[in-house]
Amino acid sequence: MQLIQADPLRRSISLVLTQIFVWPFVYLIFLMLLIFSKKETFRTETRYILFGHSLLVDLMFLFLTDFVVLLSYNFVLIPLHFCIPICMVMEAVAVSAPLTIGAMCMERYVAICMPLRHHAISTSRRALLVILMIWILSSINPFVDMFILISTASHEYLTQLTHCHYEIMILERIRQLARGLLYIVGLVLILIIEIFCYVMIYYAARAASGDKNLASKGQRTISLHILQLFLCMAEVMCPYIEAVVMQYDIHSYLTVRFINFLAFSITSRAVSPLVYGFRDEKFYAAMAYYIRCKNNVISTDN
Repeated sequence: MQLIQADPLRRSISLVLTQIFVWPFVYLIFLMLLIFSKKETFRTETRYILFGHSLLVDLMFLFLTDFVVLLSYNFVLIPLHFCIPICMVMEAVAVSAPLTIGAMCMERYVAICMPLRHHAISTSRRALLVILMIWILSSINPFVDMFILISTASHEYLTQLTHCHYEIMILERIRQLARGLLYIVGLVLILIIEIFCYVMIYYAARAASGDKNLASKGQRTISLHILQLFLCMAEVMCPYIEAVVMQYDIHSYLTVRFINFLAFSITSRAVSPLVYGFRDEKFYAAMAYYIRCKNNVISTDN
């Protein structure tokens, strides 16, 4: 922060670029959530319920991340006990994203490889239960870290002014490494599930009795999900790479950290709208209809 403060041009450029990257995605995701809420068919189909949850998670992440960035680059310090809930929500949201990706891949696997049982297995009630389980699993680690911090940290530490980042809740280096390792293990398990779904859908596409067009679309969808998961894995690895760079050159560290933030933290949240928002025919038609009607209303008013 002292280095950024000494270089106001770097701070201004970084802040502007962040807003340019973040807000178009915020607008797009908010528009998709609005369309999702207006169509009853989207609120009753499992795949769209999970997609809507993915959009909500991405929107929350972008809002909270941008809020923290604005505070940091404007040198606004807030009490640590106010930062803790923000950090907990950001951590839960970050973990929810790959879990939701895994659930969406499993839904495509059931739809393509078990078409006769799909409607019985993939119900809206079960989709909501899956979302509840995702939030429970995502919240375990933040709550454990919060209880450990409250029980071990001094009153002076808990009342000090700070910038919001999750490391304020895990002071021991070993716990920071354990957190990263646990997250990577979870991502690898989800990746194994996605590869399994991809392979099974590939065999379904080769079967003469299967819907080859649907299977082909399912393969492409899961391929994009795998790309999104790799971006999440890269995001987890970035702090370790940045720590090595920081030992050699602090200026290079700031550049690498900013590029990683835009390339992985932000871009990984843009894949979900591309997967369903523009590739799914039903959702794309609803988007085009909504935008066309909105433009017609504006033209009529003028």
